Amino acid sequence: MSKLKCQLNDKKENFKLNWPQLTPGTLVKRYKRFLVDVKLENDEIVTAHCPNSGRMTECCMAGQPVYLSKHDNPKRKYPCTWELIRMPASLVGVNTNVPNTLVFESIKNNNIPGLQNYTDHFREVSTGDHSRIDILLEKKGRQPCYVEVKNCTLVKNRIASFPDAVTQRGLKHLKELQILKTAGNRCVMFFLVQRMDADSFTPAYAIDPAYARELKRAESNGVEILVYDVTLNLKTININKKLPYHL
Repeated sequence: MSKLKCQLNDKKENFKLNWPQLTPGTLVKRYKRFLVDVKLENDEIVTAHCPNSGRMTECCMAGQPVYLSKHDNPKRKYPCTWELIRMPASLVGVNTNVPNTLVFESIKNNNIPGLQNYTDHFREVSTGDHSRIDILLEKKGRQPCYVEVKNCTLVKNRIASFPDAVTQRGLKHLKELQILKTAGNRCVMFFLVQRMDADSFTPAYAIDPAYARELKRAESNGVEILVYDVTLNLKTININKKLPYHL
């Protein structure tokens, strides 16, 4: 994951993450899922790591401006990481590691209504055999609250959707949240739309109908659904507003 710096502003403002220093370029092509070729401003072609395993539909078009971070770890085969792409209606954050950190720190900073005033915050919590949930929130006298975070970059006609590819892992998380809910916990499925051009959210029935059906089932079984978009520029990213959803 890129070394994003935390920035805590006045309490009235949302928590922000600072991007690392970004190098601009133009997307040439993405291939092998985790690799991308980028043409820099000096015409050099570099191969960068793509920290996103999805199809990246609607945010992976050759010729679009992109922004890379660079790492000095000598063990890395590809020093650069693809962080952002500029689409016609919005910058888009493609790094799937960003949402977990941003949501976790925003919860700690009491920026998410309904997830405020917990005293203990944990990440990557084991919930069973080979199973983990992104965030656990606790406070004496309150139900433990499990929060699973998903990165959403697919937007068409101002409607955000998830997933952009069939996700067995995502399906497993939905089932795990329902088990935890049955055991007496509070459970939240949190979709972070890492772009600024969506007005609402719906699961991607056409791409992964099994996931879409399970999300609807999870809500009927008491799993809460939260969808937020972001405000982002070439310096920072922060959680912005809550979006309505339709299942």
